[in-house]
Amino acid sequence: MKIKDLLVLIGIIGIVLMMIVPVPIPLLDFLLIINISIALMIILVAMNTKEALQFSIFPSLLLITTLFRLALNVSTTRNILSHAEAGDVVRTFGSFVAQGNIVVGFVVFLILVLVQFIVITKGSERVAEVAARFTLDAMPGKQMSIDADLNAGLINEVQARERRQKIEREADFYGAMDGASKFVKGDAIAGIIILVINLIGGFIIGMTMKGMSFSEALETFSILTIGDGLVSQIPALLISTAAGIIVTRASSEGNLGHDITKQLTAQPKLLYIVAGTLMVLGLFTPIHWFTTFPIAGLLIFAAFKMQKNLEREAIKEEQLVEEQQIEEVRSPESVISLLQVDPIEFEFGYGLIPLADTQQGGDLLDRIILIRRQCALELGVVVPVIRIRDNIQLRPNEYIIKIKGNTVARGELLLNHYLAMSPGIDDDSIAGIETTEPAFGLPAIWIDEVTKERAELSGYTVVDPPSVVATHLTEIIKKHTHELLGRQETKALIDNVRESYPALVDDLIPSVLSVGDVQKVLAKLLREKISVRDLVTILETLADYGSYTKDPEILTEYVRQSLSRQITQQFTSLGDSLKVITVGPSVEKKIADSVQQSDQGSYLALDPSSSQIIYHRVSEQVTKLIQSGEQPVILTSPTIRMYLRQLLERTLQDIPVLSYSELEPSVEIQSMGVVNL
Repeated sequence: MKIKDLLVLIGIIGIVLMMIVPVPIPLLDFLLIINISIALMIILVAMNTKEALQFSIFPSLLLITTLFRLALNVSTTRNILSHAEAGDVVRTFGSFVAQGNIVVGFVVFLILVLVQFIVITKGSERVAEVAARFTLDAMPGKQMSIDADLNAGLINEVQARERRQKIEREADFYGAMDGASKFVKGDAIAGIIILVINLIGGFIIGMTMKGMSFSEALETFSILTIGDGLVSQIPALLISTAAGIIVTRASSEGNLGHDITKQLTAQPKLLYIVAGTLMVLGLFTPIHWFTTFPIAGLLIFAAFKMQKNLEREAIKEEQLVEEQQIEEVRSPESVISLLQVDPIEFEFGYGLIPLADTQQGGDLLDRIILIRRQCALELGVVVPVIRIRDNIQLRPNEYIIKIKGNTVARGELLLNHYLAMSPGIDDDSIAGIETTEPAFGLPAIWIDEVTKERAELSGYTVVDPPSVVATHLTEIIKKHTHELLGRQETKALIDNVRESYPALVDDLIPSVLSVGDVQKVLAKLLREKISVRDLVTILETLADYGSYTKDPEILTEYVRQSLSRQITQQFTSLGDSLKVITVGPSVEKKIADSVQQSDQGSYLALDPSSSQIIYHRVSEQVTKLIQSGEQPVILTSPTIRMYLRQLLERTLQDIPVLSYSELEPSVEIQSMGVVNL
């Protein structure tokens, strides 16, 4: 056994023997000083720990010091009652506090005991109990977080094991502190009982056995009782305070003193307010100004110095950031960051900065959050984060929208105006700046605040500039969603389904289709603005037909037929009929005869003249339907739907092409025109 271990064992045995064997008064003085020194050391160590586990021995040490303090109480009580003497330390403490007035000394001692018992001990006990409870409740979440980091590759197995051990040690520590705090409470109660015994027992023994007078016995044993109580309660107070500090300390970068000075001096302006309050008290209350003004002056000086230090630190941090940026630019790795392309970018001129500046009332960021939520609900995909930045190369009121680094749309806004769109009958009294609505290309005018109300009364649709931008951005995202859905995004959607339907996903991927195959089908659906939110139905269909064909075009047609209820509701309101342009037999036969098969799948090989004729016939019918105020929909047979869509995709991209199999049998179809050769 090592010498240190042997000394600890001897110390514990000695503490127990102190309760039985009388201790000489000189040795008792020595042990009382040691008790005070240990208490001071414990509270200083507690103040200088960054986290509780750095002082993990504290619960056991708390029990040992409590036992040592009780043993000293027993020894001093034995000497007080036997010899009416307890050594220089006890008498000095009692005489110093009493200052010749037993009543005052006794009151001061009682206050100290009440503070120790009611405030410090009771508070430490409650904090330890709550900390233990919350630590145990948080263990499963912390362990799951460690497992998630391990699975993501952020930490290795050794680091994960160390973190788990730390969590277990924290739980054990706070549980032990919860139990050890009960001993502190019991020690405080025992101190009060010993105080009463010393006072009453000593008073009786002094008058009956030692022949003291009433006043002599009262003075002698009161001083000794107060001294004994102070010698034991002051270390107990320090250790209880240390217990409170330990259990209330959160993990930080510094000790208690560092945190206090750093956090209290982080707001120097508040010291000016405190100083001003003190000066007001000195001028307008009976408190003399020469009492408050010096303190106020010190606070003002301290606030001034702290503010200067904070400014210097801010300058140093800016310089450090600039140096780091310069080093990053110089480093070869900095070029790699330039290769990153944002999925969606919104750039605007300096005149449109108030749109995105919340301090100027801009709500563009909030609108973008709503746009992403709307796209998730309508299309079933998670739109990537939209990068917003100003661009001095643009005109002041101009903005552009980029998809994967390429400009796909642009527009121009007048912030102090409203965009008004005519209901079809123009009102000559509504004057403004002519423009084009950017989202749908409709003719419109910019009007001022004065004209807004009159335009609304005339039936104009009036919107503010943020709404114009939000609508334009929403339409662009819907139009290009299929470009934003890659394999990684598709895998995230599939993983989300896997949580509720693991058998479906495991049956489909990768045995039947790969993630890339699923991504192609989803992209083709989104290209025609078909929502993929019902991903379970889509994956079920792919699992059924994926073993027969890997052609994404054919798989997409099967999926569209499975989504017939969704497609029907998308193009018809509840109970309404669907007005369509049907494709005649001659056109269907011409397209079917032009389909060619290859190793990569089927494709349409239609001669240019026939393609041009079909396009013109379709355009004529679409124009007639639009002029009658109806939304054009082209209806054809399932066998040629995808080929007709390919033929019209470049010129009539926004016109939906449906097949009979994609519509519910209950929907009423009204043919508004027929496309024939």
